[in-house]
Amino acid sequence: MDGIKYFVVTDKRSTRTKIKHWVKLFFGVKVIAMNSHQLLGKGRRMGPIMGHTMHYKRIIITLQLGYSIPPLIKKRT
Repeated sequence: MDGIKYFVVTDKRSTRTKIKHWVKLFFGVKVIAMNSHQLLGKGRRMGPIMGHTMHYKRIIITLQLGYSIPPLIKKRT
């Protein structure tokens, strides 16, 4: 098993090295690998005008075994 993978949606201008640095610094984990891909926004029609939703980048972070990132959002009860 490679490790735990996390999927993160980020701003399209952010780089892999910056995100890797901040994940290591903020959470204190060891990052094995990072993969990223940019996703284009979907087309949306607003009357006669054709628009689109925002473009975004998705990062896949693979952590070393034994490390994990705690959830940042608490569920409402």
